[in-house]
Parts: sequence; C-alpha cells; structure tokens
Amino acid sequence: MAIKLRKSYRFALRSSFFITIALSTGVLVFLYYAALLEGYWPWFILFVLLSFLGSFIILQIRVEKFIYKRIKQIYDDVSLLESTSFTSGPITTDMKTLTEEIEKFAKDKKIEIDTLKIREEYRKEFLGNVSHELKTPLFTVQGYIHTLLDGAMEDNRVRKKYLQRAAKGVERLIYIIKDLDLITRLEIGELHLEMEDFDIIELIQNVFELLEMKASKKRISLVFDMDYPQPIYVHADKDKIQQVLTNLLVNSIKYGQQDGTTEVSVENLIKNKVIVRVTDNGEGIEEEHLTRLFERFYRVDKSGSRREGGSGLGLAIVKHIIEAHKEKIYVESVVDVGSEFSFTLEKAQVLIPA
Repeated sequence: MAIKLRKSYRFALRSSFFITIALSTGVLVFLYYAALLEGYWPWFILFVLLSFLGSFIILQIRVEKFIYKRIKQIYDDVSLLESTSFTSGPITTDMKTLTEEIEKFAKDKKIEIDTLKIREEYRKEFLGNVSHELKTPLFTVQGYIHTLLDGAMEDNRVRKKYLQRAAKGVERLIYIIKDLDLITRLEIGELHLEMEDFDIIELIQNVFELLEMKASKKRISLVFDMDYPQPIYVHADKDKIQQVLTNLLVNSIKYGQQDGTTEVSVENLIKNKVIVRVTDNGEGIEEEHLTRLFERFYRVDKSGSRREGGSGLGLAIVKHIIEAHKEKIYVESVVDVGSEFSFTLEKAQVLIPA
C-alpha cells in the first residue's frame, strides 16, 4: 500500500531564514567595505530572495528524503504489530506530530495490554474454577466405584448406598455441564428466545410452589409484598424468566437466615416497563463482591455455597438471560440486613381483563 507523505515546512522555513540572514549579512558586510553597497541594492534584494528560496527548496527536498526514510521505518515497524490508524493516514515529517502519534499509540497499546492481562487473570480463574467444580464430583464418583471394586460390592446394603452416592455425583456433573452449555449458548447468541405474553404474577406463584419444600427445610417463607388481585402481563420468554426467578429464589434460600423471609414484588417502572424485585433478610453481601457476583463460578462464601450445592453459574445465567431480553438487572445488599436483586421486563401490549 502506497503511503502518502504529510509535509511539514517548519524546519525548512526556519533553516532557510537563518541561512539567508547569515549569507545576506556576509554579502552586506562585503559590499559595505567594498563601497559598492549603494549601487547594488536591487541585486542585494534579489540575492536575499534567491538565497531564501534556494535554501528552502534544497533543505525541504533533502530533509524530506532523510527524515522520511527513518520515519517510514518507524511506521513500518509499528504497523507490524497491528494494522492501526497509524498507517491509514499520510506519514508526517513533523517531529512534534510524530511524537504525539507515537505517544497516543503507546497509550492505546498500554490500555490493550492491561485489558489482556485482566482477561488472562479471569481466564485462569475460570479454568481453575471449572477444574475444581468438575473434579470434586468426579473424585467422589471415582472413590465410591473403587471402594465397590475393592470388595464392598459383595455387601448389598453398602453397594446400594455407594451407587446412590455415585449417582448423585454424576447428577451434579450433568447439572454443571448443562449450565455451562446454556451460558455458552447465551453468550454467543445461539439460544433464541421464545417471546410471548404471560402473567408474571402467576409465574412467580408457580415458582413459589416448586421451591416450597426447599424453602421449608430452612423455614423460609416465600411471599409477595402485597396482594395482586389483577394479573400483570409481560412480554418475554416465559421459560427463561421462570429460570431467572428460580435461580434468584434458590440463591436467596441458600444464603437466607433460618425462619427468614424472601419477598417478591412487581412494580411499574415506566410506561412500558415493570421491575421485579426479589428481597431477602439473609446474611447480605459485602460491597467488594457486588461487582463480581454475576461472573461464572464466582462465590462469596465458597465453603457455604458448596455445602448448599449448585453449579456456581446461577447468577451468571440470570444476567445473560436478562441481557438477552435487552433488559437490566441490579443488586443491592447490606451485610447482616439482606439483599435485593431486581430486573426489568417489557410490559405486554395487550388489554388486561377487568
């Protein structure tokens, strides 16, 4: 690709000016001492003009060639790193402009390097988490199978118990892999939403009933903030929103206090939006963790969450489903007070029956 030259005349102009002054002064002194000054003024002025013009042309051509070769090498070296705007415009022979461009290029590259370092840290952390999450149930299954092979298989009672425990380990592996597959398809946009109009109040009630037994083990009440005598219709993927509600409520139950309460409310936000809030009076989350809550496998209390089970992907899936709907999700939490997760949904464009 031919590279154009963006010319700068400052160096040649300045140099020509000083050369002309030096030559003119020399000639002027000579003419003065030779007593020829009076008759040679027109020729002297012409000499000054020609000196300036000649110096300017010679300097501009020579300096352009000299600097261009060296600056072009800098541009070529830089363009080897990446095709950037650095070579999209004409090359400048102005050193100030070149310095500014180099500094801007270096600053942009530093930002890119810092971003890559952060991504690399996340990648390492993610791989470590995946390894740990898969390794734990695998080792559990392996341990029970080896125990059975070593002779415990002869005891029917022990065999049944160990096979049941191995089966639970396999179920956990399948659970993690399914969640990983789902979140991957959400991230690459492969999972298509089946949009429909439905009553969000009815859906929340259905999720309450599905999780009733799980909540009762910790004596946690799943309730609405008020009575909703009329349905509230939204436009979304019903199955995916059910998964969002399920994940948020399960998370609330995991970290909820014994004899606690998880409250769900649905409020009008703006003309065509509602906001669904899931609020609990659990242990709360420290502020430093809030920005990373929706990352894959991120756990605030690693030991606690592993006792409770789960894939560590629940909140990440929630975030991706809500973002796939082009909606927003929020979290607020105070330690020892509780947490509130909320997300927006589009209202259905239907007439609500009286």
